[in-house]
Amino acid sequence: MQLNFGTGTLWAAATTDALGNNIANPTPIKFGVINDITLEMTRDLKELYGQLAFPVAVGGGKMKIDIKAKFSQISGRLFNDLFLGQGMTGGSLTAAYEDLTGAVIPATPFQLTVTPPNTGTIARDLGVLDSNGVAMQQVASAPTTGQYSRAGAIYTFAAADTGKAVYISYTYTYAVGSAKSLIISNVAMGGVPVFGIDLSCRYQGKQAAYRFVQCSAKKIGFDPKQDDFTMLDMDIAAFADPVTGSVGYIATTE
Repeated sequence: MQLNFGTGTLWAAATTDALGNNIANPTPIKFGVINDITLEMTRDLKELYGQLAFPVAVGGGKMKIDIKAKFSQISGRLFNDLFLGQGMTGGSLTAAYEDLTGAVIPATPFQLTVTPPNTGTIARDLGVLDSNGVAMQQVASAPTTGQYSRAGAIYTFAAADTGKAVYISYTYTYAVGSAKSLIISNVAMGGVPVFGIDLSCRYQGKQAAYRFVQCSAKKIGFDPKQDDFTMLDMDIAAFADPVTGSVGYIATTE
């Protein structure tokens, strides 16, 4: 008797991007730390009734295969290759810095210069809070009390606010060799990334293998929580190869 225990291991490799371009060398992606996975094959049944209560014939209609996976690994390549399919660059990471310590506005020239972590470069202002947690107003120049202006990493405040504590938040970029940046563009409808998936389930020396050659993701979502790990959800639909007609295979030990 063959049984299964646990979620198994899931891989995917994109073969086509969102613009319909074939990917010459598909890169397999392993779904990390799978919490839950569901594979469902359904068909429409067409029933022929006469005057009696039960159908006298049943015919098979449309069929579909849906896969739902819940997992915890955050992967830029997974987001791009399996859902967006629009492009990806590497080597630079954008992060947010939230100031929880505060700094005191000095006397002339009433300026504070921020120093992003990891020798980074400031990218975008995320606002300044005063000591009461009230947002200060950004202006182009010559700030008055309760205001500030910014030029690069230099924040300038009003002379009247000298000696007050402020909290400056911003985004910044810095070099990380493994980082991935994804492009999200407003592309024409129709094209979607296409990928194949492999699911392997093993228990007590026996295994089952599931392979679907053409798939597209219908949804990807994530739910950051206050005191738990973030889980990602992906809904996948499998379909037939238009040339060979193959949908995939299921192989079991028994």
